[in-house]
Order: sequence, then structure tokens, then C-alpha cells
Amino acid sequence: MERRNITLSLPKDLLKKAKIMAAKFDKSISQLMREAIEEKIEEGIDYQRAKQKHLNILKKGIDMGTRGRILISREELHDRR
Repeated sequence: MERRNITLSLPKDLLKKAKIMAAKFDKSISQLMREAIEEKIEEGIDYQRAKQKHLNILKKGIDMGTRGRILISREELHDRR
């Protein structure tokens, strides 16, 4: 895979924390950032898939076994006789 370098500007305290975290996991800052970016992208893809799946369910509707007929009145449903 071809790689490209980028310049990233971070606040000093965030960079310090990132260096400490990378050292704890025996990784480079680049590897840590790459994994974080990949994770964010995957989360976004998973979210879009789940969103589309549920939008399709809403469009199609859910079979409640009534075949589109209302079998009970509002008053009966709320016990308002």
C-alpha cells in the first residue's frame, strides 16, 4: 500500500498524552493515529449501514399479524368504556 505523509498539528498536552499512550502499547504515534482514524471510519460505515437497515424497516413496516386491520378500538385499548 502506498503511503503519504501528512502534517498534523496538535496541542502540546494532547501530543504528550499521545506519546505516553503510544509508548504503553509499544507503538509509534503514526501507528496509533492510523488505528484511531481507521476505527473512526469503520464506526461511520457501521453507523450508516445500521441507519439504512432501520430506515428500510420503517419504510416497509412491521407485520403485526393484523393484515392492516385495526381489531380493537381506542377506547378498548385504553380501557375507557
